[in-house]
Amino acid sequence: MPMHDWTRVPGDIFQAFHHHWISAIGDRLNGGNLPPEFYALIQRQRSIGLDDAESPQPRDGRRYERKTSCVTLRDVCDDQIIAMLEILSPGDKGSLDAFRALTDKVYELLEHRIHLLIIDPFPPTKRDPRGIHAAIWEAVEDQSFEPPADKPLTLASYECDLVTRAYIEPFAVGDALPDMPLFLEPERYVAVSLEATYAVSWRALPARWRRVLEPGQS
Repeated sequence: MPMHDWTRVPGDIFQAFHHHWISAIGDRLNGGNLPPEFYALIQRQRSIGLDDAESPQPRDGRRYERKTSCVTLRDVCDDQIIAMLEILSPGDKGSLDAFRALTDKVYELLEHRIHLLIIDPFPPTKRDPRGIHAAIWEAVEDQSFEPPADKPLTLASYECDLVTRAYIEPFAVGDALPDMPLFLEPERYVAVSLEATYAVSWRALPARWRRVLEPGQS
């Protein structure tokens, strides 16, 4: 199933899809994809940082409300968060404060060695003109990144060790989604089935909006 152009629908329609996709990913991970010493938990993000672990503060001391959900991976021994999966929404790049909330949060997660997988199904904006990974990578490693012009969407997996490593898969509307690694610890990861979970979530979207998003429809 190809990635659809989510800029064609209102933000609340994508939010509904976002909810289903996050749930499908969490269900699949808990349904046998994860090793037994880990589990996935869907977490409502009330604010930047980790809600029920030691919450890192933004670099400038401010906190911003975020209304999306994410998947956290936790260790069964102590329930500590060891990894997180985020699907970005239009609101994450809709204002300067929202974008700072996102990048501050990513910076702090990686500083605390929380592995991260980011799915950005939206094209670059004036706040991330070279895509979300370029904005993150400049903050984390002070290195530039130039995505291919014909692949404006981003899948980015971050492996946190003594250094942070990034595994980037640029993609475009119409492309099938590959599996992506979500690291559990350095050099160990689980493959997240993005294509299968996307298809499940697509079927849950009302037909009225599937018609808008399908190629050739207006």
